[in-house]
Amino acid sequence: MKNPSSRGLFITLEGIDGAGKSSQFSALVETLRGLGREVVATREPGGTPLGERLREMVLNEAMSTSTEALLVFAARQEHVLHVIEPALLRGQDVVCDRFTDATLAYQGAGKGIPRDRLEALAHWVHPGLEPDLTVLLDLPAETAARRMREQGRQGDRFEREPEEFFGRVRRQYLELAREQPRRWRVVDATRSLEQVREDVIQNLKKFLEL
Repeated sequence: MKNPSSRGLFITLEGIDGAGKSSQFSALVETLRGLGREVVATREPGGTPLGERLREMVLNEAMSTSTEALLVFAARQEHVLHVIEPALLRGQDVVCDRFTDATLAYQGAGKGIPRDRLEALAHWVHPGLEPDLTVLLDLPAETAARRMREQGRQGDRFEREPEEFFGRVRRQYLELAREQPRRWRVVDATRSLEQVREDVIQNLKKFLEL
């Protein structure tokens, strides 16, 4: 079934590492498809062949913070041009694991790049495009770190950052949510996967006015 509007919905999922995004990402995608909507599921950095190669570099190779941010936006440019915008124009929904909010949180608050510099890049790369709905899986940095230890995750460059780093990232996410409460839905991710999933689905349905 085609979406009722000519343009699809752009939905993003955000949260610090260890928040359980993988499980809840599938909940968003499956719920939309279950409602008969056409969905493109994608992720950042990545989403295109070039973007995936840049992702591997960003996650695993040593580099300066400014280089890291520029590579993320380079991958995002390809993603917007070749995946996100074409899908939205076809009337398909796009569900994306992270978008520019993650850059403001990680490279901005986490690593110290001024927010106005990142916002200038965002305006250049995707002028006028922002998510219709952003779901934030929120939990304390210490809880996320404990979960990753319990899972035995070796971690990429970001997952190996100290708790203080993730504390800054989390605070920025919450600040962004306060700035745009109509776009953001904050979900308590300290609960069980089933409870969080139900909350994510209910927030999505409420947004769709079902």
